[in-house]
Amino acid sequence: MRPHMVGTILLAGLAAACSREPEPDAYGNFEATEVVVSAQTGGQLTRFVPVEGTRLARGAVVAVVDTTPLALERAQLSAQRDAVGARAAEVAEQLDVLEVQHEIARRAYERTRRLHAEQAATAQQLDQAERDYRVLSAQIDAARAQRRSVALETASSEARVAQVRDRIARSTVVNPQPGTVLVTYAREGEVVQAGQPLYRIADLDTLELRVYVDESQLASVRLGEPVQVRVDDGRGARRTVTGAVAWVSPKAEFTPTPVQTRDERADLVYAVKVRVPNADGALKIGMPADVALGVPSAATRRPATKSAAVP
Repeated sequence: MRPHMVGTILLAGLAAACSREPEPDAYGNFEATEVVVSAQTGGQLTRFVPVEGTRLARGAVVAVVDTTPLALERAQLSAQRDAVGARAAEVAEQLDVLEVQHEIARRAYERTRRLHAEQAATAQQLDQAERDYRVLSAQIDAARAQRRSVALETASSEARVAQVRDRIARSTVVNPQPGTVLVTYAREGEVVQAGQPLYRIADLDTLELRVYVDESQLASVRLGEPVQVRVDDGRGARRTVTGAVAWVSPKAEFTPTPVQTRDERADLVYAVKVRVPNADGALKIGMPADVALGVPSAATRRPATKSAAVP
């Protein structure tokens, strides 16, 4: 073989070795924090905004449940509350009258006792004055008990009205977080029940990649440190993005069946979540990816040195 052919083969082999990707440290799939938004009151949906694949802002009104039955119930309870309030006013007026009569009866009883002691009043007159005084005392006690009962009934009516008012307020469904609608479970015009799921939403601007590492790799995992995440771009090429370690499980677990690790002989592994930015939306939930741990930061990354020329 000629010398120049040997050099060409060596250069090709060196280039292939340099271009070969390093072996990944861990494998996993992308996840997102998904929130299921449910109806808080029952009724017919008069408005339903969420559409699968669209983005919703935090605080946006996304659904409205018909409040006509609740409004009628509130009107009925308000009328009952007003009736109880009228009864409370009536009892208060009766109590005022009884207290005035009681004071007059007390003075009459005390006067009759003095007259009876001076033998200026009969025993029958004394008994009658005492009976009037004690009957009014009992009537006052009964009126006060009735006033307490009416007050409790008034508080109960107020609470029921406030409860219906709260249900009316909850008939308007507000989106709890910004994100993309993943799945819808209802349509405008349908009748829903309290607690029934309406749609599922997730913030896809940042995804989490859950991977598993063994004990020997824990030294390369630090919270907040960058890692290289590689995914297939769908055209046969590999795309590399930089993520950051967001969470490391404090305890070990047995290797999940579909998960691979660098050393498949290890029985116990630790779960790690890597937060990966996804502003362009190229990464999808469930997409597989692999991770290279121990990526140096920009501040600590040293400039590459020139390799020696191959003769």
